[in-house]
This record gives sequence, structure tokens and C-alpha cells, in this order.
Amino acid sequence: MIRCVYETDAEVAEAVVPKPLEASVGAEVSVSFTSIETPIAPDVTVESRYATFGVRVDYDSSPGNYLLTEPTTSEARVLLGRERFGLPAKLAEISFASASGGEVDRVEAQVTRKGVRYLLASARRVEDLGPRKFVEHGYCFKAFAGCTAGKGFDQDPQLVRLDCHHDFSQVWRLEGELELADSPFDPVADLPVRRIIEFEYAEGTLKRVGRVLRPVPGDWLLPFLHQRYDESDVLGVEI
Repeated sequence: MIRCVYETDAEVAEAVVPKPLEASVGAEVSVSFTSIETPIAPDVTVESRYATFGVRVDYDSSPGNYLLTEPTTSEARVLLGRERFGLPAKLAEISFASASGGEVDRVEAQVTRKGVRYLLASARRVEDLGPRKFVEHGYCFKAFAGCTAGKGFDQDPQLVRLDCHHDFSQVWRLEGELELADSPFDPVADLPVRRIIEFEYAEGTLKRVGRVLRPVPGDWLLPFLHQRYDESDVLGVEI
């Protein structure tokens, strides 16, 4: 996993977060690129990759990340993630590479959708930080557009919290760059990188579990629903 936390413009961070969540005072964005190897037979292992891009938020004394998008290489992950947790999952091409030995000690990951490479992390490992265990929270909304045009939702959306249990056997501090490219389908570049706060590479295991916290009025989420779909014709908001 490559993990990066950076500072962005406060007014933009606030504008993309629906109630009852609130963007954290520090106006931070968390980005991660993950490569997972899952054994499905004694001699068969399947690799899948995904990335997360979320704004740091505060809610009920459990700060976490409001997930704006979660591209993945797995179609099953897109379907199950959306239906079970309400994740903003999208099918994408994701590369992930780690090279070490001699003078080479670099990691790189990138995400491409609809011909646009809009996320890129490229860095070198500069400091061994040892093992680490921690839990990170992610927030999303389990909601589906109503069957009747113009209705909004058939039921109230549900606020979901994901608890991500990280058990890293090794962590390294990175020095490098996180690049965001403009895309009409994944407008992450609207949250520009002003200052990198954390940049790390880690190896280990993770477990993700979710639970519904509460229903929310549909009017709170409806203006943000386009975030999870490829609607390039949605008018932007001036900040």
C-alpha cells in the first residue's frame, strides 16, 4: 500500500462533503493505492488492486475519510462494494510497482479511467519506520437513485462507516510526488495538493468491516449523488 495525506483548499473540501459529515479543520485529503494478493487455492493467488480518494471528516468522535471515489481492477469489488456498503467504486486500470535492490528503491502506482491517467504516486523509500497496527475509518452512503424519474431516492440513504484494520509488518517513509490530473469523470484535481503531510509505503494485511450508522434525509445527499457516477455534464460549483 502507498498512502498519502495532503493539505488542500479548505473551501473546496467543505463543498464536496454532504451532511451530517463535516470536513476537518485541517482540510486534508487521504489517497491510497493498494495491491492485494488473495490465496484461493494452495498454489493459486489472485491479485486485485484498488485506490481510495477521500476528504478527512469529523463525525461522532470518530474522524475518518469521506470516500469520493474508489477505483478498482475488480468488477466483483465494484458490484459488491456499491451494493453492500455504498462505496463509490468504479472499474479502472491500476498499476502498482515496487522495486528495491542496489541503488533502486522506488514505488509507483497510477490510476487510469476512460483514457485519462488522473492519479499518480511516484516516490522512493527513505526511512524504515518499522511495523504498525491501526484502525482507519471510511464514510460513505448506501443509496440508490429512485425508480421514478425525478423522485430522488425510494428510501432514505444510510450513512455507513467502514473500519479498516491495518496490520503492517513494515512501513517506510517516502519522498516523492503525488500528481492529480484533470478528468471530467473523476475530478480529483479540483482538490489540489498544497502540502504533503504523510507519504508512506507499507506491507502487511488489512481487514475491512462496515456498519450502518443512521439514515439521512435524501435532500442532504441528492446534490452529491453524481460524485459516484460518470456524469460529465453536471454543472460545477464556483468556490
